[in-house]
Amino acid sequence: MADFFDDDFSGEKSKSQIKRELHELQELGARLTTLTPDMLAKLPLSDALHKALLDAPKHHAHIARKRHLQYIGKLMRSADVEAIRALVDQLDASTREYNERFHALERWRDRLLNGDDQTLEQFVSDYPDTDRQHLRGLIRHAQHEAAHNKPPAAARKVFKYIRELDERQRGLR
Repeated sequence: MADFFDDDFSGEKSKSQIKRELHELQELGARLTTLTPDMLAKLPLSDALHKALLDAPKHHAHIARKRHLQYIGKLMRSADVEAIRALVDQLDASTREYNERFHALERWRDRLLNGDDQTLEQFVSDYPDTDRQHLRGLIRHAQHEAAHNKPPAAARKVFKYIRELDERQRGLR
């Protein structure tokens, strides 16, 4: 009788698992519809998927939008989902990857504002496209503001410049 209940599954996915994966693709497609055309251009998308994502805002009726998202989900089946998901996770402020990157940039800003030339050299080695003179000027201005108890406008500029460098290096800009 044990022969009839052999637990050797052939590795096939259940119908429920396949449906869950397809719904995940539709959700990822819905997240992609919120991106700007410039960001969509950086993703590895087929021409049909790119066009469908650009056409998504044109569908206002509930059922039309739902049908279009299903179509996007269908096109997503042939796309490089992992590469797309990795890039979207870096752009979406609600993801862990985005928050980790944001906190790392904040730590760099704090180290630069409180550090010395060696810290600046470490930053430049990590981000070779850095304009040293511009960054030093921003740092000096931020340190001057902090010493005189002024609002941290220059510190925000330092962070903005660091974030731009990071996004350029990651290919997000």
